[in-house]
Amino acid sequence: MTYCVAMRLDAGLVFLSDSRTNAGVDHIGTFRKMTVFETAGDRMMVLMTAGNLSISQSVRQIVAEHVTAGGKSIWNATTMYEAAQVVGEVIRIVRERDADSLQQFGIDFNVSMIFGGQIKGERCRLFQMYSAGNFIESHDENTYFQIGEAKYGKPIIDRVVTPLTGLDEAAKCALISMDSTLRSNISVGLPLDLLIYENDTLAVTRFVTIDEGNQYFQMIRTTWAKQLKAVFESITDPVWNAAPDAPSNVLSSVSSKSQPVRIAPPPLFGIDAAPPGPLQTLAQDDANSKQH
Repeated sequence: MTYCVAMRLDAGLVFLSDSRTNAGVDHIGTFRKMTVFETAGDRMMVLMTAGNLSISQSVRQIVAEHVTAGGKSIWNATTMYEAAQVVGEVIRIVRERDADSLQQFGIDFNVSMIFGGQIKGERCRLFQMYSAGNFIESHDENTYFQIGEAKYGKPIIDRVVTPLTGLDEAAKCALISMDSTLRSNISVGLPLDLLIYENDTLAVTRFVTIDEGNQYFQMIRTTWAKQLKAVFESITDPVWNAAPDAPSNVLSSVSSKSQPVRIAPPPLFGIDAAPPGPLQTLAQDDANSKQH
């Protein structure tokens, strides 16, 4: 399992990935999930992967070398859409080569990817790639993609990130999203790779690998936990069975007719026929033995 998130903003792109892989609680490895394809001044592209590690590594290697029947590669594609088509074609090639063999051992062809960047002459673009080689593109209505263990880190992004969000703010949000995932799922782990790309730089200018000793990430983890607790404690407790004219924070009022769904006990276990307790049973057994 892994967790990767990427955001497409008006100012550029943010990419963040963890590096943990595991095949059980006692078999954990570290493999970096982010790969950069760069020709400075012409194009900068990032590929992040989740799913079966052998499949994703095959795709990553072949993508760097593959040329389509039409002569296109990620190195000469004129648009990011064309480059994404190349990645999709490579996924299908690997699927055709390996899927049946994997299936014989009960292994599904499972891979998902985020691919994004900028080619000179067009804007930044971001795509989510699927196991079939098809993909979707990020737009203003959906400014980010996640792959892997996504559910824990999703709420903060939904509440914070918009196309107008600045790159540093988005990076901070991505790190909080990752921290939430790290705390809730042991299959996601450090170190992390964080890449921030500013529009039209056409090169990697801000990249960091984050481990346990990273000062900023440790500050994020500590501060976020404290602030969450402080916000939680500042929320007023609910008021139960409040008077009808109670002004606020009413969870239940005396006039409400809320009732749980109840199931009555069968007649044998009713009030008049309660099952004997342990002491009653022992006393009855003792009386029966004396009669005999």
